[in-house]
Amino acid sequence: MAKTNELEAAYAATTYRVYLPGGLCELRIGQPEQTLIDWLETAGSEAFAILTAHNPGARRLGDAENAERQSQLECDLLEGNYEPYAAENIPDATDWPAEESCFVPDLALEDALALAEDYGQDAIVWGGTDGIPRLAWTEDIK
Repeated sequence: MAKTNELEAAYAATTYRVYLPGGLCELRIGQPEQTLIDWLETAGSEAFAILTAHNPGARRLGDAENAERQSQLECDLLEGNYEPYAAENIPDATDWPAEESCFVPDLALEDALALAEDYGQDAIVWGGTDGIPRLAWTEDIK
């Protein structure tokens, strides 16, 4: 699915819950989060990305297929020497399920977008030391 106002609104109407050592962060697009800022500083990380393999192209898949895809994404991240942390994308709307995701510190934006594209994703959440989650679209790397 290509970038649309409706899809962008759906990403903005989602809480990105990240389970970090020492604390939980609930992130929203465009809103700084002090807990994340502090964690990034302590960890010495300058960037982060939130990736999922669930429901590629905004097409709902079954639970088993989503779980298998997510497991493969996590393996790809570990094989790339990244340390993914558990996360989940929780939409405000009740007509779309929460999606398991990974919070990945120090994953370059271009690499995150390429990986997301490999998994059929339209966009990722990413940010830097300012702790502001932003959307980045895979179509922008083509």
